[in-house]
Amino acid sequence: MYSNGNDVADFDLINREAITVTELTKDIKKLLENKFPYLWVKGEVTNFKKHSSGHLYFSLKDAESQISCVMWKNRNRNLLFRIQDGMKVLVFASMNIYMQQGRYQLNVQQIRPLGKGDLHIEFEKLKKRLDEEGLFNKEHKRDIPLFPQRIGIVTSPTGAAIQDIKSVLQRRFPSLELILWPSAVQGEGAAEKIAEGIEAFNQYAKVDLLIISRGGGSLEDLWPFNEEVVARAIYKSEIPVISAVGHEIDYSISDLVADKRAPTPSAAAEIAVPDREELLKNLFTYKDKLIQLIFSLFTVYHENIESLKASYGLRRPVDKIREYSHRIDDITTHFIMVVKNHYNAKQLKINNLLGRLKALDPQSVLKRGYSITTLLPHGTIISQSKKLKKDNIINTRFAQGSVESIVKNVKST
Repeated sequence: MYSNGNDVADFDLINREAITVTELTKDIKKLLENKFPYLWVKGEVTNFKKHSSGHLYFSLKDAESQISCVMWKNRNRNLLFRIQDGMKVLVFASMNIYMQQGRYQLNVQQIRPLGKGDLHIEFEKLKKRLDEEGLFNKEHKRDIPLFPQRIGIVTSPTGAAIQDIKSVLQRRFPSLELILWPSAVQGEGAAEKIAEGIEAFNQYAKVDLLIISRGGGSLEDLWPFNEEVVARAIYKSEIPVISAVGHEIDYSISDLVADKRAPTPSAAAEIAVPDREELLKNLFTYKDKLIQLIFSLFTVYHENIESLKASYGLRRPVDKIREYSHRIDDITTHFIMVVKNHYNAKQLKINNLLGRLKALDPQSVLKRGYSITTLLPHGTIISQSKKLKKDNIINTRFAQGSVESIVKNVKST
């Protein structure tokens, strides 16, 4: 390898001439940053993350490559739109070498939206179609059971999601039984495996609640939960489903179809079951309140009994009976008097009516010397002489008896 054939001498020479990793990185940094001081780059956003510091970290990708990007807080505070995975953007940036890790990235100064990425467009199209079919309707969503005894979980057996869910459920409700359907949660075939798990739990029919979940990731990583096969499996499920996919800012099709959406896997576990310790605390509180209420009622009833025992009626029952007997006599006397007065008033009224009827009796009028004349043969009562003619036969009725006569002469006055 070395021209002089002395390996030790050549090795020492190479060692003296070799540069350090830092020196090499600095040379590359200087070369790239001088070559690309500022440039416009377009691509699709993926792996987007907003750090608690306010800095934005993401990657730009196209069909074959991707590059890391950072946009510092002082540069992104005035953004007029929300950056999301799948969004196509145009960035104005400088090339930057991150010395500690020896990797290059774009230091973004400006960012402008170009449009939505292919995955995002596909997401919106499927979302619109399923919404029109009614898969997101509130009427279809079922209530999450208050005290599930057995929960089915569809997720990766090695991911962080299952550990978060188990940890929270164990803390909140230790007696709960968990059944895991191990499934891939990203990559080819993951959507079919997730749907298969949902269908299998429905056939098993011995769980009260389902949780489908995975941790955070890019839009591509989360894509199985945006597949139609998963959406329809959730919609057809007879078991209530909680969807917990990604982080709080991530929304998937499964979140929209599920009976309940949880922002994180840990939140799904908190939604799924109440806190056992909190329940016990509330039960003890209610028990203490119930005991206090019972003792209060006992006190009130005891006081009422003592009051009754000291009352006049219980101390002198015979006197009380005599008192009420006397009151009954008074009421009876008063009642008889009222009835008698009422009877007398009615009798007087009847007598008055009889007297008036008697005064109007025709027989009484005849007894006072009056008579009634009728024209025969029809018996028409004659009250005026002008209604008679010569030779008419008339009947005159008196108080006692009657006579028939033939009219000889008629005088009108």
